[in-house]
Amino acid sequence: MHSTTLSSKSLPEQIKTVYEFNQTVYKEKSSEFIAQIHHIEDNLEAENILSTIRKKYFDATHHCYAYKLLNDELKSSDDGEPKGTAGLRILNAIEHYGLTNVLIIVIRYFGGTKLGVGPLGKAYYQSALNVIDEKKIVQLNLYQKISIQIEFNYISQFHRVVNNYEGIIDNSEYSNFAKFYVLIKPGFIDNFINKLSDITNGKAQIEIIPTFSYIKSSTST
Repeated sequence: MHSTTLSSKSLPEQIKTVYEFNQTVYKEKSSEFIAQIHHIEDNLEAENILSTIRKKYFDATHHCYAYKLLNDELKSSDDGEPKGTAGLRILNAIEHYGLTNVLIIVIRYFGGTKLGVGPLGKAYYQSALNVIDEKKIVQLNLYQKISIQIEFNYISQFHRVVNNYEGIIDNSEYSNFAKFYVLIKPGFIDNFINKLSDITNGKAQIEIIPTFSYIKSSTST
């Protein structure tokens, strides 16, 4: 589960990503292309992974990459390859599957035979496509956190409302009252709050918290 304090207006309701690391090897005319996919949460994490990969594969000819983050933050690098043949092609593969918060690195070992601009671009694109395992793509839905304080006699009704609006109880506290922290999809919030007010006769104390999380849906793509 990834949390953020950004405005819901700047966040998509759903994203697709990959959490599991994967690596594939593609060969073309004696050149070897090692592709890796990593899940990332921000550009600092991407840069740290890239630094590690450059040290590990220090003898490689090129370390080309692309990544895409929330709010469509993009970055790609040809790392010395002809412009547009590597980083952009890797990014095209990421966008082909509509992925977010992923970094794909393609490490090339030059085999002595030049491929030409067209075949080179195809090799990077195919390498990036190959490393994306469709079975490992997960779909995440956007949720916002809400705190609700209610009297104990409303708890059973509260749970029914949470279930009806596909909510997730993140935490609970009990003292003189019952306090719950619930994750709700932004599109359901107004109706959810109105329903809680109705069942508690307006006694529920409700606070919308500007914290958002992406959580895996029951079905993956």
